[in-house]
Amino acid sequence: MRLLHRLLAAWCLGQGIASSAPAVPPAEVRGTWVTTTANDAIATPQKTAETMRRLREIGLNTVYVEAWKNGYTQFPSSVLQRTIGVDRRPALMKQDPADSADAVKAAGRDLLGETLREAKANGLFYVAWFEYGFMAAHKDTDNHLRRMKKEWLSLDKAGNEVAPNGFVWMNPLHPEARRFLLDLVLEAVDRYDLDGIQLDDRIVWPYVTMGYDPFTKAAYAKEHGGAEPPANEKDPAWMRWRADKVNEFSRMFVQEIRARKPGLLISLSPAPFPWVYENYLLEWPTWAGWGAGDALTLPGAWKGNGVTPRWDEFIPQCYRFSYEAFEKSWLEQVEQWTKFAKGRSTRDLIAGIRVVGEGKDSTWEDLRKSIELVRRTGGGGHVHWFSRGVLDLYPAELTAFYGVKEQGHAPRR
Repeated sequence: MRLLHRLLAAWCLGQGIASSAPAVPPAEVRGTWVTTTANDAIATPQKTAETMRRLREIGLNTVYVEAWKNGYTQFPSSVLQRTIGVDRRPALMKQDPADSADAVKAAGRDLLGETLREAKANGLFYVAWFEYGFMAAHKDTDNHLRRMKKEWLSLDKAGNEVAPNGFVWMNPLHPEARRFLLDLVLEAVDRYDLDGIQLDDRIVWPYVTMGYDPFTKAAYAKEHGGAEPPANEKDPAWMRWRADKVNEFSRMFVQEIRARKPGLLISLSPAPFPWVYENYLLEWPTWAGWGAGDALTLPGAWKGNGVTPRWDEFIPQCYRFSYEAFEKSWLEQVEQWTKFAKGRSTRDLIAGIRVVGEGKDSTWEDLRKSIELVRRTGGGGHVHWFSRGVLDLYPAELTAFYGVKEQGHAPRR
């Protein structure tokens, strides 16, 4: 029907006649993150089916669904099985730090497979979101990974494994931890018909205070004539060294994924820059400028030699409590993108917009203005944090705003 509308509009234009056919909406990402935290959107198979149907009816075209969380996969994983002896979250282990008693008793599901089926059935683009990245556990979670892989964990100067952000992290420099995270993603890519995968602000250094574990100290000493890392965690050269290790893994990761499945969307949702460098040693805007000349020669079993380390989209988490604060954050990200991305289109820069979460909810007026700002500045779309805000707070407003009944669904880009 939309094709007929396009043909009719083109014919009318050629005849000098104004067409009454509805305009086709511009291509943009209209997405949301779907999580098991603080909502019941995917609590049961029935809820999953309802959620995916409603998201499509409202006008979204993309879902980012968690696949790796708090030390366990959301799908049966042979990689996890051979690493820690279980293939997904078992009953009696928390998936979320605030899980209810009933949730803890429930057996693990193939949540990835279940949500993927329902998303595809409703015409939604599906991105498996490996939410925790290098994060192994919440500080209050005594899971298998934290107990069994102590040698993978990052430590501060006092030997503490809990970072200031309240989480326990795998060391992003450790080759076994790197391979483990990559293999989890590759397993999902091989097993499921995914449209894309996403890492977020956990593909970083665990925190600027971390990196004093024996493995990291030995690696630093090897490259610095036997010297210890500086005691000042904010020493510029020490920060630079650790950031370069994060950059190295980013190249390795994307080259390997790209080699395995060339057409897969590879997405990153980081915290805003430069704050994220100052605290987590991540300089993601430079990643947008990588080309063929930035490919690494990979070690051992890694297969992606010579593959361009290109990330397809970047979704900075401009989560703010007012439109004015969002505007400041978003425009700063656009400025950084223009500086580092070497002429790459801002269409590959997409806004992460907070609707709900800790603290007060966004107003509809602030949400609308935020989306419109992204459009005016040439961004490629927006992703709502998170699905509860879309489904429970502003479903009617978003449906009217997107104009699905009049225009149909926007293509994803």
